[in-house]
Amino acid sequence: MRTLYIILFFAFSFSLYAQERDTTKVTDLKADIKLYKTFNTQKDTVYIDTSLTIQDEYKYNYLRKDNFGLFSFSNEGYLYNQLDFSKKTTGSLPQFGFNAKHVSYLNTNDIYYYSVPTPLTDIYFKTVMRQGQSLDALLSVNTKPNLNFTIAYKSIRSIGDYFNNLTSSGHFRFITNYHSLNKKYFLKANFIGQDIFNQENGGVKTLEQLDGTNPSFSQRERVDVYFTDASSKLKGNRYFIDQSYQFSTGNSLVIKHQAYYENKFYEYIQATKSDRLGTAISSSINNKTRFDVFYNKVGVSFKTKTLGEINFFLDNYSYNQFYVIPENISYNANDKYNLHNRVTSVGGQYEFDRNKWNFNILVQNAISNQPASNFEAFAKYTFSNDNFVKISAQQVSKVPDNIFVFHKSDYKNYNWDTPFKNEKISTIKVETKNKWVDATVQISNLNDHLYFYNTTQRLDVLLIKPLQYSKSIQYASAEVAKEINFRSWALDNRVKFQEVQQDAKILNLPNIVLRNTLYYTKSVFKKAMLLQTGITANYFSKHYANDYVGVLGEFYVQDQTKVGGFPVLDFFVNARVQQCRIYLKAEHFNALFTNKVDYFNTPNSPFRDFHIRFGLEWNFFK
Repeated sequence: MRTLYIILFFAFSFSLYAQERDTTKVTDLKADIKLYKTFNTQKDTVYIDTSLTIQDEYKYNYLRKDNFGLFSFSNEGYLYNQLDFSKKTTGSLPQFGFNAKHVSYLNTNDIYYYSVPTPLTDIYFKTVMRQGQSLDALLSVNTKPNLNFTIAYKSIRSIGDYFNNLTSSGHFRFITNYHSLNKKYFLKANFIGQDIFNQENGGVKTLEQLDGTNPSFSQRERVDVYFTDASSKLKGNRYFIDQSYQFSTGNSLVIKHQAYYENKFYEYIQATKSDRLGTAISSSINNKTRFDVFYNKVGVSFKTKTLGEINFFLDNYSYNQFYVIPENISYNANDKYNLHNRVTSVGGQYEFDRNKWNFNILVQNAISNQPASNFEAFAKYTFSNDNFVKISAQQVSKVPDNIFVFHKSDYKNYNWDTPFKNEKISTIKVETKNKWVDATVQISNLNDHLYFYNTTQRLDVLLIKPLQYSKSIQYASAEVAKEINFRSWALDNRVKFQEVQQDAKILNLPNIVLRNTLYYTKSVFKKAMLLQTGITANYFSKHYANDYVGVLGEFYVQDQTKVGGFPVLDFFVNARVQQCRIYLKAEHFNALFTNKVDYFNTPNSPFRDFHIRFGLEWNFFK
């Protein structure tokens, strides 16, 4: 019924504009580049940019965004250890869980809508570790100036350097946005289908094989790993719609509606059970957890040109999570196999954007049996396009993610049905950007923090349990970025300082995370090509990095082994020819002459060795 509701709603919405006549012609083929733009539901607008800057170098990865503060594992698109806690976003609603697998999963806020005067094609290609490639292709067209359709597909396949470490993922997007000719009705809608498949080897079993004394193990596929036949898959489909109707173009009443239906599953398969994960109820493991959620939000707002917009809304978040019983497992009527609940909230929001000032205040509180609340506010003053000051704050009472509360598995020690308190998080942040520096300072206080912990405190035996820290955790960070230019040379610097106050080692982070890039930019071949070349150094200090367990698709806290304290040096040569950007990189070239037992993501998962990779980004404006 939910799927039928969404389909009918799409059909009804499209019928509204299908009946309109529009005699306006699409813009001339030689349209200004600034007319090609993209925006999300938060009204953040980005213009299509074909220039070549150091920021393009940072965003040239599978996530297609600057991944400072994330440390990727040995295989591209597999996992990322989070070094920067300030980048973690928190809402009040319970999520599916299996969070380590969601870094590359596209959420509603990750989807951008397009408006283009002529058809736009965007192509991303990059080689991977071994036997595969990474590709992201997008086609966007405005059939009318007020109606856009966009279709895109992102995929990766990489066998990886180590045994049983294949990555194979796909993300399909169909996106459309429309507004009526009188600009009273606005519609954004999309369908996203994605699957993320990984072989799970559990990390290196014998670390001494990496010390370089035995040349046989220089071929990394010969290194012994814990699991040789385990794999995981995260798959999800989401139908989304956001629409509003404004009764007049001036001061006016606005009716708003947003809804989405999403179904996911996380599957962990292991042909032969492993004693490392404890006893099991069968000789082979087949865990499959499904998650269905239907979100519906309706609101009414009053919009004025001088005083901003005030909005009142009611939303409902209904979810069901259940474990799929394998055919070889007998059903036990006394066991619980699903978790179902809903969170219904009321809230209000005030937005003001005028005369260089931008305010936003959001208050939301649950009225259902699931307590939850969220308060957000920010104030921003813009001196110029590259000069602003922003102060923001958030106080949230978050319902625990489902995986903490309820989980079923063929491994006996990975079954629980445990109630937890809401997590309470308070944050205040100050940001500034000007010609001298980009800087951010954040202070957070965490109460009733939820985490996973290995009760055996060993690497060879993993009995992971969800726990809740009863005391408070204080987090503080400061981030500073500055680029220094001299003629054709530039030195781009970014450093993050973090400090955590806690009575136990629960939230473990590096005190320092930094990235420095020295690069040279020059036009060559009579300015037909722009050349960019340089060296990037990434570094984070030693800390008790969270480890990973595939059966949960989650990171867990460990306090036995520190990792970090090593630099990663990359040499790159990039070029731009018209709308094509070409990238060539020698990744982690210092691994050629450093001790290979020193660089790890987690206590038994080494970072990648030296690789040469290349690729391109190409925009076509037809």
